[in-house]
Amino acid sequence: MVAVLKWLAIALLAAAPAHADAPAKPDEDPEPKLSLPTESDRVAWLDSGFRLGLGVGYGRFEGLGGAPSGHLVGAVLHAGLRLDRDWSLMSTFEYSRVKQSGGLSGLRFSGTIDPTWHLTPSFSVAFGIGFGGIVEGTTGRPDVSPMAGMINASYTFPDASTPLPSCSGVGITGVARAEYTYVLGPRSATGVALEAMGQYTACVERTGRLDADTAQAIVRRQYWPHAGFALQWSISWR
Repeated sequence: MVAVLKWLAIALLAAAPAHADAPAKPDEDPEPKLSLPTESDRVAWLDSGFRLGLGVGYGRFEGLGGAPSGHLVGAVLHAGLRLDRDWSLMSTFEYSRVKQSGGLSGLRFSGTIDPTWHLTPSFSVAFGIGFGGIVEGTTGRPDVSPMAGMINASYTFPDASTPLPSCSGVGITGVARAEYTYVLGPRSATGVALEAMGQYTACVERTGRLDADTAQAIVRRQYWPHAGFALQWSISWR
């Protein structure tokens, strides 16, 4: 009888599966699923789309041919589109305080359209053209001849060798800019730029009197050429 029971036990063990998976406990966490790798922040900034930047700048605005000079301190606004990995089309607006004892004393402003070439993901160059102007108040510069009370019609000075005591006017301006950008995150970046500029301003000073024949305002005009540079720091968003 004992031999028969041993034989049955051996037969049952042989018939049982060699391995059986233990049932999962209901409170166990499921096997984690890994997500796809996310796009790097720098690659995301290469995508096309809208860009906005705010910055500050400091530089020099040097008068040519006798035009007065001054130091620039101001704000910069960039807005435009990243077209593809290599090109952007930006617009730039600059508003700067320009001041120097015996030189310029007022506001310098400009607006340009700047096609921008991205040589690398971090480094770009831009060339722009647009309008620029100067608005001065009281400067302390001496008056020049012919003075406002000595003319009976509008007068244009032949050059800027004897600058007007005050200038208010606009003209054409051009810029060239090299910029290095560092990506802070998927939506923000910061950059440092070196900008060179040139401007040709038509200054107009009103005399407060009218031409007796044409009833037009009598003014004194003078054209001021300037060249300059500025170092800028900005933060951009996309």
